[in-house]
Amino acid sequence: MNPPDSQAPFEEPWQAQALALAQSLQDTGVITAAQWSQALGAAIKRAQAAGDPDRGDTYYLHVLDALEHLLAENDLLSPESLDQRKSDWEAAYKRTPHGQPVEL
Repeated sequence: MNPPDSQAPFEEPWQAQALALAQSLQDTGVITAAQWSQALGAAIKRAQAAGDPDRGDTYYLHVLDALEHLLAENDLLSPESLDQRKSDWEAAYKRTPHGQPVEL
């Protein structure tokens, strides 16, 4: 994690990767910029309705939520496949020694 006074745009690599995936989906025509904007806005509204104080520190979680919804809406990934992938990642990071890259 970057120190608070850091000028780094992302605190973790996955944050950049999530935004890159959103951009790639737009660049390849899978989704439009308007769909991305609407999905991200809806994800933020869902989080606020659930009590997110909207301080900015959970923004990338909203990005992930928006991506997950878009993948499901566009039949690119079933909810079952997404749940399995999340489960696989959880198992992988639990067995990975600290400081080592997580591998599935």
